Amino acid sequence: MLSICQKAGKIVSGEFAVEKALQDGSALYVIIANNASENTKKKFENKSFYYKIEYIIYGEKEVLSNSIGKYNRTVFAILDEGFYKKIREYIENDIKQG
Repeated sequence: MLSICQKAGKIVSGEFAVEKALQDGSALYVIIANNASENTKKKFENKSFYYKIEYIIYGEKEVLSNSIGKYNRTVFAILDEGFYKKIREYIENDIKQG
């Protein structure tokens, strides 16, 4: 799903791009990799809370990065309502299934 989102241009990745998306209001959902540094997790948890954007800590940065054709990205922002709903639903189902 993230790869389709990337091809549609509805996801940004990397700290700078996600921070900008939060600030300009285009971010709808933030995904922080499980294996991001504690500082990165805290930074984007706080920024998401401040801008009132839902976030989740989920997945490994290598897998998430590869799924969008990038390297070593730890934070992602979804920019489209439809993708946001589908990706959130997928992640919630994945977590429930363990």
